[in-house]
Amino acid sequence: MKKYQLQSALVFALLSILGLSCQKEQHTNLKLNQEIAMASANATQPPFNLEVILNGEGKSFGHVKFRQDNDADKIIALDTWVRDLEPNHEYLLQRAVDDKNVVDGNCTSTSWLTLGKGLVAQSILTDDKGTGNEGLWRSVAALASGDAFDIHFRVIDKASGAVVLTSDCYKYIVR
Repeated sequence: MKKYQLQSALVFALLSILGLSCQKEQHTNLKLNQEIAMASANATQPPFNLEVILNGEGKSFGHVKFRQDNDADKIIALDTWVRDLEPNHEYLLQRAVDDKNVVDGNCTSTSWLTLGKGLVAQSILTDDKGTGNEGLWRSVAALASGDAFDIHFRVIDKASGAVVLTSDCYKYIVR
């Protein structure tokens, strides 16, 4: 009889563990579904900032900290940093934007616009080690909040126009 009671106790314990496991799985699934629902709800509230990475030949590298504050002026700050480029030399940051009706993560535009301080182009001057940074900005006040587009960047040599750094394609949505 004790063997039967022990087997019953083991079966009961196993069923209890399985029941708790199922409850945990249901709780995990519920939490996952809630996270998916939150992500869907927040799809209209995207991050309005990009961390743009620029790559070039060898060790040359760049970064654009792309930030749009929540303000009526719709100014995008483009804090740009480059390294391992030609020392004591001038470079320009450019961007190309795909038509806002075709947001597919595949940047195809070659209509490059030189960026700067507002509408005035601004060079990025490197130091004697080939490192440079510049606080650039651009207004997107002409665009409606929620407008989305694919955007990519490049850095060119100001003197020759040669492309020295390029970025991947990024999706951007105007705040």
